Amino acid sequence: MYQKKLGNTGLFVSELCLGTMTFGGGAGMWRQIGALDQAEAGRLVGRALEAGINFIDTADVYAEGLSEQITGQALRDLKVPRDSVVVATKGYGPTGPGANAKGASRLHLIDACKASLKRLQLDHIDLYQIHGFDPATPIEEQVRALDILVQHGHVRYVGVSNWAAWQVVKALGISARAGLARFETLQAYYSIAGRDLEREIVPMLRSEELGLLVWSPLAGGLLSGKYSGGKDSGGKDSGGSGEGRRASFDFPPVDRPRAEACIDAMRSVAEARGVSVAQVALAWLLHRKAVTSVIVGAKRLDQLEDNIAATELSLTGAELDALDAVSALPAEYPGWMFERQGVRAQQLAEAGRPGVR
Repeated sequence: MYQKKLGNTGLFVSELCLGTMTFGGGAGMWRQIGALDQAEAGRLVGRALEAGINFIDTADVYAEGLSEQITGQALRDLKVPRDSVVVATKGYGPTGPGANAKGASRLHLIDACKASLKRLQLDHIDLYQIHGFDPATPIEEQVRALDILVQHGHVRYVGVSNWAAWQVVKALGISARAGLARFETLQAYYSIAGRDLEREIVPMLRSEELGLLVWSPLAGGLLSGKYSGGKDSGGKDSGGSGEGRRASFDFPPVDRPRAEACIDAMRSVAEARGVSVAQVALAWLLHRKAVTSVIVGAKRLDQLEDNIAATELSLTGAELDALDAVSALPAEYPGWMFERQGVRAQQLAEAGRPGVR
């Protein structure tokens, strides 16, 4: 299990992160995603730590706070030394009735963070993230609220989730100007069937030295290959069982024809290497330079074991080229202009010429 630097910090986290969205259940979509009880969740946490995963991600809205509570209790039951695990959580979503019990205002973020600390049974959170973009609250207020949490010792590092590139860069500019704690990470959806963030977000992350934490790397289970074309991962008829979680919670959205083409290509690699399609999908992400850690969630121990095994799968250059080709994004302006210029610059560099006009 590789350990990677978290953004532009001296903190190292494992290349896989244990996601806890399946902990707790509750009502509505949370029960559809997962309803693991304390004992079941504890077994997953224990196995993840044993495998070298030192990074756990949760959020205050997961199972309406129950996920954080179960996560914190699992760490206590397992007697995990505080400095051996990096705990990340998020605030932004609604945590109660009323207009001010949600969003990224100073009022809500500080209150939400303190509530998360109590549920997690921790004295500090290693990475605290704003869970979405709040258009009603000035970005400077959001950044200053996170800085207050850092200065008070409640939080060590801060980041965001589901922000656009321009929003992140504007916040970084405010932080630099005012000497505030800056974002070190962006948590975003990324998969071989959903490469949209490569257009602007990935170049921004690499330019500004932010870490990328990937959520839903299997596109809600679709990229496990178990439900592709009515067949399971072994090629048998799926019995009309739908698509697991996607049968009732179709998220994140994907271009289905492109996703099916990706699954077919990954299945060819999986069969040749004797691994699961899910392992290939995760390994593809682990080979991306911009990725710091891939968040994996599981309902069963065997699912977690399969995900962990992806860290041992080293894809060849030919395999990566084939997967990149089938999953490539369609050309889009102004990207295709940059690509043309990049090709010309590369040609001149190879010819030994000093620059371009």
